[in-house]
Amino acid sequence: MSTPASGLADTALSTAQGTPAGTPAGAAPSGSAGAPGSGTSSTPISGPLSANPFRPGSKVRLRPSRSADILDLALAGRTAEVTAVEEDLDGQVHVAVVLDGDPGRDLGAAVQIGHRFFFSPEELEPAGPPGAAAAPPRTRVLVAGVGNVFLADDGFGPAAAAALARTELPEGVHVADFGIRGMDLAYRMLDGYDTVVLLDAAPHGEPPGTLSVIEPDPDALPSGAAPEAHAMDPVKVLALARTLGGGALPRVLVVGCEPQVRMAGDDPDVVVALSDPVREAVDRSVPFVHTLLADLLTAAGRR
Repeated sequence: MSTPASGLADTALSTAQGTPAGTPAGAAPSGSAGAPGSGTSSTPISGPLSANPFRPGSKVRLRPSRSADILDLALAGRTAEVTAVEEDLDGQVHVAVVLDGDPGRDLGAAVQIGHRFFFSPEELEPAGPPGAAAAPPRTRVLVAGVGNVFLADDGFGPAAAAALARTELPEGVHVADFGIRGMDLAYRMLDGYDTVVLLDAAPHGEPPGTLSVIEPDPDALPSGAAPEAHAMDPVKVLALARTLGGGALPRVLVVGCEPQVRMAGDDPDVVVALSDPVREAVDRSVPFVHTLLADLLTAAGRR
């Protein structure tokens, strides 16, 4: 479950609020891990393959199509190296890549299981000459949806992350739905990001559906708090990340949505649907977060 983020609100340094009525100033599944399907060919390039600009060793940046699923969209902007270019029996071209920084990329043939992803050529763009390391974005931002989709409005974060991931994102911005995987998020926060934006249901006494930006005070975080493996308490997650990072944290912002329906987690029933105000807030959260990202990236560019 996701513990209400009121603890984050209590440690806020600043809060900028928005009201519910306004917003602030292919063949094989794209990116699927494993093989692109039965009946593929890695024979010398000819026919449709010859028109493909990518070759094994090419450095590419991933640009999944908007129709891709949430797992593929989470890889948008990541750089990778082409390991193979294959054509299936229907003549569709699939480009196999391994992600830069993937510790499993040196496993040889074993990399094909869970570490190799397939994209169409249209979902890739060149990121440097073969064998060269792609220049990293100047600023990296992680946007993390958190919350339990079985606890009514606590599912705002995952829903907002899914909606945001379907849009075109600036370079260096990664979106992922962490759900209730608190420990996973704590480790991911320390993966070289300058800023982490959490999308979460955050009760703080406003009308249901209100969107707010909260900046927690790192000095107010508890010490020695460890999150459960299958729970999401944002305060404990931040505390663990600070401990793992030797006291250092990226800047953390919370885009919080005031819930209408709050569940404690020990309720006898589950409620998957969002309330009407929060469902409407999911749509407004997309331009809200885009505006926030633009401000963050603009400020970073001035430094």
